[in-house]
Amino acid sequence: MPSNVLRIPAAGVLAGAILLALAGCAADSPGSGAPAQAAPLAAPQIAAIVAAPDRSAADRANDARRKPEQLLAFIGVRPRIAALDVSAAGGYTTELLARAVGSGGIVYGQSRPVAANAAAPAPSAAEGGTAAASAPARPPQRRSSPEQLAERNDNLTLHHDAAAPIVAVVRPFESPVPPERADGGLDLVTLMFNYHDLGWMGVDRAQLNAAVFRALKPGGVYVVADHAGRQGTGISEAGTLHRIEESFLRGEVEAAGFRFVEGAAFLRNPNDPRDKNTPEPPQPKDDFVLKFVKP
Repeated sequence: MPSNVLRIPAAGVLAGAILLALAGCAADSPGSGAPAQAAPLAAPQIAAIVAAPDRSAADRANDARRKPEQLLAFIGVRPRIAALDVSAAGGYTTELLARAVGSGGIVYGQSRPVAANAAAPAPSAAEGGTAAASAPARPPQRRSSPEQLAERNDNLTLHHDAAAPIVAVVRPFESPVPPERADGGLDLVTLMFNYHDLGWMGVDRAQLNAAVFRALKPGGVYVVADHAGRQGTGISEAGTLHRIEESFLRGEVEAAGFRFVEGAAFLRNPNDPRDKNTPEPPQPKDDFVLKFVKP
């Protein structure tokens, strides 16, 4: 309770009532639940999320290579939390998080500003396939990330009233968190298969990781997935092979103060030579998923 309230005895009862009301409002705001007291979603709950009939055909096709049930279980998503999906793109992961977090939570999907008259940086080579030859190719994105996220949010509002709202955030990668969440306002941050792109884009990755660290609450989780590069290549093949060395990425994230928790094996492919953009013979890329925590 603020000290200036305590110094007004005559209004003590009224002030106390006001503060209790404000506290109640804060507790009811999206993402202000008590995630530490809530258990992560159980396997049947996650299976129901993935099987939801209102999910798009494109997302269902994407499931074959992204393995959403294993991902959500690995993250350990809890209800009523505040989450941020950095480099949300079309919002595949963003929507899964919104369905998992549920009502009472909130999920932000970040994309970088695009100057109208400036040429955007481009990689040396377009990103190659990451799935088996039998999987459908990803369609080209013709709409902006905020537009696609808004469409996903509208669909969830129409068909799935138990989902968290999706809020599009257009901010630089070096400062991806909405101001109201920048100081310990988030429980979870994800960055899926785009950390390597930050290399050829010239993003200050140390600044990005520092911003994520600052925004997470103590015990908050940072999950990063990407395409594995060969030992010793670091981030040098980000624009050509669209890969990054796992130990290199881990070192950069840990340098921001994060503690490494564990890596997941559900997207690993030891048969990928990791020497081409699209593996030969056609097969999934060797992908790693890493979990970090803010101490």
